[in-house]
Amino acid sequence: MAEPRTRRRWLTLVIFAVVVYVIVRAADTPQAATPPSAGTTGPATSASPTSPSATASPSAYDPAAYAGQVRARAQQADVSAQLVMAVLYNEAYKPHDPALERAWQKYKPDAAFGIANMHRATFDEVKKGRDFAGRNWDELPDDRDLAIEAEAWYLHDLSAQLPPTWRSSLSRDQLLALGYNTGAGNMLAFAAGTAPGTQAQSYLDRLHTNWAKAGKAVGG
Repeated sequence: MAEPRTRRRWLTLVIFAVVVYVIVRAADTPQAATPPSAGTTGPATSASPTSPSATASPSAYDPAAYAGQVRARAQQADVSAQLVMAVLYNEAYKPHDPALERAWQKYKPDAAFGIANMHRATFDEVKKGRDFAGRNWDELPDDRDLAIEAEAWYLHDLSAQLPPTWRSSLSRDQLLALGYNTGAGNMLAFAAGTAPGTQAQSYLDRLHTNWAKAGKAVGG
């Protein structure tokens, strides 16, 4: 029984070391005003929008730096670019460093990947029949454009599940954001009039806080 505890202790130390590394790098690097220089990772099976780069940077992360990708992917998926950007702001609560994400995933196998914090099952469902069907979930930490593309299409799929009218006073964008955070089933329950719980309401509150900033970032 001592071996699992020892392995868990070492894994915790590794994750702590990576967190310290990310914090130090972020403190030494000014927040990027533009996306990283051109480059891609993984097979480019989907068309890339005209913008500098989709590849992850280990330094400070600002969702607004990816406004070009957000506008292009939102247009492809026929969803609001402001909503896609606002969700990115909502999901920017943790360091999005590929090494850190992978270290944390070993400690917590069901953790989400990428700047849009997408789980494996969701990604595997969303990519079916899409231009990025040949891509893998574990590419998300390294390819931020892929993360944005998957997010936009997931919001598209959620929108298709909403009924023509609903009892809730929440807007379509609010319901879609809740669906992104809590799943389609909960989104439909909220649309039918169920009041959001504490965590869902907190997500809505952050969406409200980030909404104007997201609109400014995408030129809305």
